[in-house]
Amino acid sequence: MRNDYELLDSGQGRKLERFGPVILSRPCEQADGDMQNPDLWRDAVAEFDRVAGWTSPGDADLPAEWVVTINGINMKLKPTPAGHLGVFPETRALWDSITEALRLTPDASVLNLFAYSGGATLAAARAGCSVCHLDSSKAMVTRARENAALNDLADAPIRWIVDDVTKFLDREIRRGRRYDAIMLDPPSFGRGRGGEQYKIDKDLVGTLERCKALLSDESAFVLLTSHTQGMTAADLEAVLAGVLGEGPLARGEMRLTGASGVRPVPGGVWTRWG
Repeated sequence: MRNDYELLDSGQGRKLERFGPVILSRPCEQADGDMQNPDLWRDAVAEFDRVAGWTSPGDADLPAEWVVTINGINMKLKPTPAGHLGVFPETRALWDSITEALRLTPDASVLNLFAYSGGATLAAARAGCSVCHLDSSKAMVTRARENAALNDLADAPIRWIVDDVTKFLDREIRRGRRYDAIMLDPPSFGRGRGGEQYKIDKDLVGTLERCKALLSDESAFVLLTSHTQGMTAADLEAVLAGVLGEGPLARGEMRLTGASGVRPVPGGVWTRWG
């Protein structure tokens, strides 16, 4: 499986990553300790600072956009003023587990909430499932559709929805819709399409209760991920189990990884019910 991403080094609050031919240096609060290979950082095409923004220290220019393949999924990257690119590579191992699990039930109906640029959506779609992809950002839903086309999935059974998650879930419940698998990556703080506020510490339980109402009798799994600082996998598991009740549970840490010997960097946590 082709993979154009790797963590090259980290330390002193920064991470050095390779996205295809482009090497970038960006802030990372979890990057503790000293840099293991300081000389590698000279290869960065660009670096991001929360005050200065993107700068290119050498002769090379930061591309306006480019395409990489991460764990077999093609993704279009575009640097943003906030230092993002359009992919969170710490989730890539979960993409593989999503595809593997859903290949056992290729007719499954899947809901992906807070779906961003579509990595998990495409992981489900390549298993042959129908997917509902929801995000409050029209720009990110557009990017996700572009990514689907890059993976020859433009005609796959994917519903592309731009909406506030709570309003959408309430409508789906009234319609009697059911899903076999639900994936969600709620933000620490976010805004819906109409300016609605979402706070994970206040709204997560309500979101999960709505998801429970949408689960089919043949449900495969609910996968909950979080990038919220201070939230542990055990915290997520407790919340998920508290809402969904008894069932197989698993949990773990999402990490940025590179070649053997490169120190991994924590990137969030996940828990799975079912």
